[in-house]
Amino acid sequence: MEMVRLPPPDELTMPVGEAMFTQRAIRRLDPNKPVSDEHLKIMLDAASKAPSGGNTQPARYLVIRDRGKIAEFGKLYHEAWWAKRYDAYGWTSQADIPAGSVYKWPALLADEMVNAPVVLLCYSEASAVAESSTFPGVQNLLLAARALGIGSVLTTLHPTVMERVNAMFGVPDDMVFHCCIPLGYPRGNFGPTSRIPTSQTTYWDGWGTAPPWQ
Repeated sequence: MEMVRLPPPDELTMPVGEAMFTQRAIRRLDPNKPVSDEHLKIMLDAASKAPSGGNTQPARYLVIRDRGKIAEFGKLYHEAWWAKRYDAYGWTSQADIPAGSVYKWPALLADEMVNAPVVLLCYSEASAVAESSTFPGVQNLLLAARALGIGSVLTTLHPTVMERVNAMFGVPDDMVFHCCIPLGYPRGNFGPTSRIPTSQTTYWDGWGTAPPWQ
């Protein structure tokens, strides 16, 4: 394939620190506010700039904008989300989710996916470095979306629906699925987010030794 060099787009003016520290999972997207082709290209260009093993660039992105196809896909996503919860916990509906569970918000996405303005499915060519060479680009895409004011969330599917999803969009059999990313302008706000302090997740010169900022 032809290689091209891309200059930084004028639209990505948000400081990288602000993008990283305010980017969060946005599961409520405005179905009445479309995402432009121009902004989609910026996000995908940002993804393409991420490193990959041996510069093999195996990632492939399927962008779904057609409302009918998104509605059809959304039904499969709903089935997939609950299939994963059934496998893990035996849950089949919202009523099964315990009060205070971290899954209360993710469960919302199962209902919201049918209304996402854009759904992006991330695949790769099969290779030994496929996954590790795909997710750096996914993170670039998420940060570019944040800088453009576009909400996103990284999610997955379930084996029970993959054959139907691939058939729906004519995905070749040799493509490896990695993740699903709905995109749209948020009904709500970006960050801040709460995280475990790095003093509790980082070790210094040996496992169990606290870093200097302990």
